[in-house]
Amino acid sequence: MNKDWKGNKTSVIGTSGFHNNSQHKRQIDDFYATDPIALEKLLERERFDNVWECACGMGHLSEVLKKHNIHGKSSDLVDRGYGESGIDFLLEDEWNGDIITNPPYKIATSFVYQALRIIPIGRKVAMIFPQRYLSSKGRYKLFIQYPPKFVYAFSSRIGCAINGNFDGASNSAVDYLWIVWQKGHDGETILKWIE
Repeated sequence: MNKDWKGNKTSVIGTSGFHNNSQHKRQIDDFYATDPIALEKLLERERFDNVWECACGMGHLSEVLKKHNIHGKSSDLVDRGYGESGIDFLLEDEWNGDIITNPPYKIATSFVYQALRIIPIGRKVAMIFPQRYLSSKGRYKLFIQYPPKFVYAFSSRIGCAINGNFDGASNSAVDYLWIVWQKGHDGETILKWIE
């Protein structure tokens, strides 16, 4: 069978099974800052308190949390000049609050499991992902074991900028969504749309 697309030097087939047809090499630490408007739109729909932004990068989401008086802590493994650096979220023991982040995609599922492990029952985890994150046999186990309470899909595209450079970012070709877990929730997942 002939394929009509062979990829390019930056194309990869990851362990998640999707193709990356990017014209640019991926950032080495998977640092793609989230447009703050994405979090503003989530906060119009969901309440959070004492939020840890555990992959804070340059603070794009943390600044929104501070503006809404719900910021608890900002950290990142890599020092980008914001928050506590050198903190490996995957090695932390507990957090008595909520967690909101854009996790490094290559270890995103580990971030979800860890976040749900370290927060108390009733607390929330919200993470932003490309919509393709929902389609994976590997992550099916995660969604069955820990069904999200809500999925908020953006009806228009928002931006995530490599190395936090929104000035040099082109229009996104990726559709994003927020997945919100509430620890202890075992009901159906509700899909909502964000304009």
